[in-house]
Amino acid sequence: MDGLEMFAKPGAAFITLIVLVFLAWLGHFLTRKIFVGIVTRIARRTKTKWDDVLVKRKVFRNLAHLVPAFILYYAADFSSPVIHQELSELSQNALNMLSQDYYLGLASFLTKTAQVYFVLIFIFVVSSFLNAGLDIYNTTPYAQHRPIKGYIQLFKILMFSLAGILIVSILLERDPTVLLAGLGAMGAVLLLVFKDSILGFVASIQLSGNNMVKIGDWVEMRSHGADGTVIDITLNTVKVQNWDRTISTIPTYAMVSESFINWKGMEESGGRRIKRAVNIDMTSIKLCDTALMNRLEKFLLIRDYVREKENEIKEYNIRKNISDEDIISGRRQTNVGIFRKYLEVYLQQHPMVNNDMTFLVRHLHPTEKGLPIEIYVFCKDKAWNRYESIQADIFDHILAVIPEFDLRIFQEPSGADFSRAFSKLQ
Repeated sequence: MDGLEMFAKPGAAFITLIVLVFLAWLGHFLTRKIFVGIVTRIARRTKTKWDDVLVKRKVFRNLAHLVPAFILYYAADFSSPVIHQELSELSQNALNMLSQDYYLGLASFLTKTAQVYFVLIFIFVVSSFLNAGLDIYNTTPYAQHRPIKGYIQLFKILMFSLAGILIVSILLERDPTVLLAGLGAMGAVLLLVFKDSILGFVASIQLSGNNMVKIGDWVEMRSHGADGTVIDITLNTVKVQNWDRTISTIPTYAMVSESFINWKGMEESGGRRIKRAVNIDMTSIKLCDTALMNRLEKFLLIRDYVREKENEIKEYNIRKNISDEDIISGRRQTNVGIFRKYLEVYLQQHPMVNNDMTFLVRHLHPTEKGLPIEIYVFCKDKAWNRYESIQADIFDHILAVIPEFDLRIFQEPSGADFSRAFSKLQ
């Protein structure tokens, strides 16, 4: 009997704990099956989307943990007698007598466990609710211009920090305000640990407030190897999916402290810029003779220009008494001048060139590689693949028609050029 009496107390406590844990598990199981099941079916039948997001983010599933937490909390006193004063106020003899029949420390342990459980439930519920709120916000048109993921992450950091302080205060049975006061001395350490988060938070405010970048923008930041579309903006990083499908991760504060290119303005404008030059061999530039003028007059795009310009020049030379043989004293048309005019008319009539935006065909400074004639126009189609195709078609045509003006493209000599020159010498 003495042996049985020795195991009676721990056996009863153990069985009671098993029953308590089973009841807590059963309460959670039934709540999840009944309550969460009903809420899920209702959410699927409604037309609104926000309730589906709450179910997807497990907000109601996390709320179901409140049932076992309450069971543990209110059943924690099973190992302690009902007394109307604190244990510290009892005499030693009374404590010894109570400890023979009860586990006085077990109630405190179960109570602390339940309280910590409540704190963890609060964290999970609020975190899942914030995730659901972010998903709902991302479905609105404001999300593209004002991303809030960084603010959500900052709030979570603060929430987790406060929850950690509460858990420590529960375990140590100390006032949490005392722990918060003690953190003031660790301010410098916290600033160092959370430096990136603090910088990222400030940068997120600047990026959002100044509308510098948003999800879906095409950005280029060569210092970080980024050239592509922004797919995510968080508290600490901005993720860019490059055109080769790789992912570049940029610190958020780097988007403020360093320079980058945002092509959003181009995408929202009426065209994408074409800025390219062809180098003309300057030895092929000449005054137009009669044979060249007659050939150029056959081209429909510049026929009227060539004739009107020729009549204007003839009238000018007659007024100045300049003969046709004096080619340096009067005005004469040049093949490169007519070529520039041809480019203007050709591009103005091109269906994919936006004439309402900047439109230039100009000379650049001559160099040892010839005379650059630059085209500066805007393509109506801004999609990269079609834009490149249109640009290539334009310059395919330009390179092909240049010989019709008795002009030559400058090209540095290659091995084939030296071979032909050498064969002629032989």
